[in-house]
Amino acid sequence: MKQLVKDLISSGYLKTPAIIDAFQKIDRKDFVPEEYKDEAYVNAPLPIGHGQTISQPLTVAFMLEFLQPEPGNKILEIGSGSGWQTALLSYIVGDEGRVFALELIPELEVLGRKNVSRYNFVQKKIANFYCLNALNGLPEEAPFDRIVSAASSQEIPLAWKEQLKIGGRMIVPVKDSIYLVIKKSKNQFEGDVFPGFAFVPFVEK
Repeated sequence: MKQLVKDLISSGYLKTPAIIDAFQKIDRKDFVPEEYKDEAYVNAPLPIGHGQTISQPLTVAFMLEFLQPEPGNKILEIGSGSGWQTALLSYIVGDEGRVFALELIPELEVLGRKNVSRYNFVQKKIANFYCLNALNGLPEEAPFDRIVSAASSQEIPLAWKEQLKIGGRMIVPVKDSIYLVIKKSKNQFEGDVFPGFAFVPFVEK
């Protein structure tokens, strides 16, 4: 793990001390299936079953650096999978923060919750898991300081934009690009687009 983090730092993907600390403290090996444990520190996506993957470390680092999660943040995570990014975010937001992790596939929601429980984030109610379609976000917990998706949509769902706080940041894969969206006012957004990435598709049912 140390070498992987070192490589991500030297290649410029990991920069922020809090995110580096999370990568060092949250062991990716705890979130990959038994048969892939030996490949846990390879900079590549790995299968986690049900046609889904645990994202490539480089991609997770890239997205979190632009998301800029902070202590005390309330974060909506779309597609929590095996829970690695959920745990990274939970570590960063700390005891005063909350991560709401949405996962459509029941078996993965159970797996993610179990994996993240190893770090006590579920027990402390920092990480909160929901098995549901994320298309409508999580209106009962909105607004959110940050929103991040691990699956590629054809467009950014309107509900996510509405549930982002003014001043909040959202990182969402759209087709083969990563979109950074910053909410300036109720109907005004700015941001950036980073092409050249590959993601599993956003599943609605």
